[in-house]
Amino acid sequence: MQQEAKAIARTVRIAPRKVRLVVDLIRGKEVGEAIAILKHTPKAASPVVEKVLNSAIANAEHNYDLDVNNLVISKVFVDEGATLKRFRPRAQGRASAINKRTSHITIVVSEKKEG
Repeated sequence: MQQEAKAIARTVRIAPRKVRLVVDLIRGKEVGEAIAILKHTPKAASPVVEKVLNSAIANAEHNYDLDVNNLVISKVFVDEGATLKRFRPRAQGRASAINKRTSHITIVVSEKKEG
């Protein structure tokens, strides 16, 4: 049985499609490499994803006694959270909807398979 630790950030105020661009960069990478990638990615979602990754690493170390140097990102995905609906005034007394989307970011880390 592969030990794994996970961290979830719920209702993050960034649209899921923007977060997925960042998350795709680190999928399957070792955690050290992933943190380096996130630090040098100029996207608004990078610091948020990095925070969730650090939380997952801390969970692995503290709750499951896994070796931090041997961790790899086994699963990472972004789900859509609740959408905040706002309205913007438009011409001739009309209003148009603005959807402020939120994300649920999940990162699962596990120890690298030997071999």
